[in-house]
Amino acid sequence: MLLTTDKNIRFQQNLEGRRIAVVVLGNGLWPFVKPMLPQVATAVETAIAGTLVMVDIQSR
Repeated sequence: MLLTTDKNIRFQQNLEGRRIAVVVLGNGLWPFVKPMLPQVATAVETAIAGTLVMVDIQSR
């Protein structure tokens, strides 16, 4: 499992058939990520190899 803020990774990597899952945070700034930790944890816990999941984190 890879946790990243690189929103372009979906265009750079083909995960099909891979043994890794990718979770992408929509924003990497802690004040915006902190209240979204339950959603981030759920995305990490349910990540399936070969897939990419976006966690939408607004900057407002």
